[in-house]
Amino acid sequence: MSVTSKSPLGVAREALAIGSATLRDFAHRFSPKTYTQPQLFACLVLKTFLKTDYRGICRVLKEWAELRHVLGLGKVPHYTTLQKASQRLLCAARVRRLLTTTIKRGYKRKRRIRHAAFDSTGLACGHASLYYTRRRWGDGKTPVFYRRYAKLELATDCATHLILAALAGRGPRVDVDRFVPLLDQTLSRILLDSAFADAGYDSEANHRYARETCGVRSFIPALHGRPTQKPPSGHYRRQMKQHLDKNYGRYGQRWQVETVCSMIKRRLSTYVAARSHWGRCRELMLLIVTHNTMILLWLCRFSTEQL
Repeated sequence: MSVTSKSPLGVAREALAIGSATLRDFAHRFSPKTYTQPQLFACLVLKTFLKTDYRGICRVLKEWAELRHVLGLGKVPHYTTLQKASQRLLCAARVRRLLTTTIKRGYKRKRRIRHAAFDSTGLACGHASLYYTRRRWGDGKTPVFYRRYAKLELATDCATHLILAALAGRGPRVDVDRFVPLLDQTLSRILLDSAFADAGYDSEANHRYARETCGVRSFIPALHGRPTQKPPSGHYRRQMKQHLDKNYGRYGQRWQVETVCSMIKRRLSTYVAARSHWGRCRELMLLIVTHNTMILLWLCRFSTEQL
């Protein structure tokens, strides 16, 4: 089987390499040493890639000898082993390191990119379909929506679709106060020339922080607040009102982050199955790392074809 972004074998190899570059083989010197942490992490990535659950990925590993060989597994782990490994390996500190490793493997010696786009998206909590949600009251006319959903904040490279920073949380909530944490997380991994965001991030303080503190050109439509004929308050917001349309060819790259959100939902999942808040956050971050793993495979294949 060829190693492409749609190949479970290719995803397994890349995830194992990412885990080996980030995690120790064993969490403790007294651990059973039956499975390494990179092996368990690769199993979790495969679970997300194959759109299955813990029992499902154990069944796949049991039936697919070549996949076990790629991962170096002598025997198939129990599904509870993977569930407990997800709590340990996908905690906030470790998953940030894993995300940093994917970015380093993607850019290699490159230290600066031109454009990044910021946006947020929501995922359903549970397996209930939209049809069921609308029909559960029986009348079929009154649309019923969940009050809470899993929310994912993203910063993506417009050229490669690699995710540079991610924040997992609960919606609905405003986006304006998430621009600075996303920008800081992005700049901790790679330098950036321009940042694009939609009107949900519109704030003079965000422009000032990006341009004056970080040296990053920010492009955000000045549409926050009630519609008015008066010019927006703030120097940078007035600039956006006057000149953003002239730079629309550049600002049009913001739609690349919409493409990334669509890729995650089409190719991986539109919902998170965990019941607790922190379990949903871990699932969201696992989606991010799995997406970057697939992009790394595509970049590797693209560079090989160019040669």
